[in-house]
Amino acid sequence: MALRSFKCTNFRCLESVSLEFEAANNLIYGANASGKTSILEGIAYLGRGRSFRGAATTELIRHDAQEFVLTGVVDTGARKQRIGVRNGREGMEVRVDGERSSSAAPLAEAIPLQIIEPDVHELIAGGPENRRRYIDWIAFHVEHSYLDSWRRYRRSLKQRNAALKAGAGTATLDSWDKELAEHGLAVDSARRRMLEITLPALGETGRALLGTDVTGEYQQGWSNSRDLLSALRAGHDRDRQLGSTQAGPHRADLRLNFEDHQARKLVSRGQEKLLGCALILAATEVVQTAIEKPLLLLIDDPAAELDAGSLARLMGQVGGLGCQVIATALVPDAPLFGDRPRMFHVEHGLIEQA
Repeated sequence: MALRSFKCTNFRCLESVSLEFEAANNLIYGANASGKTSILEGIAYLGRGRSFRGAATTELIRHDAQEFVLTGVVDTGARKQRIGVRNGREGMEVRVDGERSSSAAPLAEAIPLQIIEPDVHELIAGGPENRRRYIDWIAFHVEHSYLDSWRRYRRSLKQRNAALKAGAGTATLDSWDKELAEHGLAVDSARRRMLEITLPALGETGRALLGTDVTGEYQQGWSNSRDLLSALRAGHDRDRQLGSTQAGPHRADLRLNFEDHQARKLVSRGQEKLLGCALILAATEVVQTAIEKPLLLLIDDPAAELDAGSLARLMGQVGGLGCQVIATALVPDAPLFGDRPRMFHVEHGLIEQA
């Protein structure tokens, strides 16, 4: 799998951009605020239907425009697949090979991608929702039934929370408890399976990047002394007081340990970045193995906060994955790839092949 072409109109500072990528390594370079990250953000949006920078749609539409449009051609190895997304005042529209979709899931299936960006350290230092999303991304690509289980769980959770806020009685909550527990256990079981195959890869990548062991411990989101249904029933009074469900996989976390200590409390900013990168690379390796095709890896300014040795180790691990890479840098001679990549220069939102 490789993204061979990408076009965007009225996205961020980019009025009109058209790029043709190599299936291996690509480098976009230019000064700060030139539009490099906006290009990566547009590519990521094309593959996920959302901004990795957490931006709202109104922030993504170029000034004085009504909507933005992103399109691409993906080489699957067997055929060329066309994907596209537009978003504006009329809402988001997703198309894959001309077929309209009501969700962004077909985009993620067409172009599975991961991102290493300057805030990758938030996987370590940030809240548990970042780490839950990380595990869910792996499960989405490895287990085809996972998305349905996750959606059913989220719907049941929304309904139970609404019942709590409405002051529902025990009988009503009991009925939602059963449904929530059923779908919650499916989500929890899938996450555990994903970590079983991901944590060994994380250990190897962590040693390569940080020179020490990295381990992970899954925290399920309710007491280990109870099953989920019992935990939900035991929490009725507390949940009514708080107006939301306090037990379940929506409160799960992944505790990461570095040098036998909890990582988020002890590592430096540079170590946080390398550990976050190790998580991304381990997930990429696991998903590539499962789907038997290379992923797209976007890397925004990998040299930031890393010394020359750390950067070399990081890019060595990236090169060993064999995935398509689109990276950004300030200068064209950034020491990121062994062979010369296809290069693009961007300035004031205008881009040309170098």
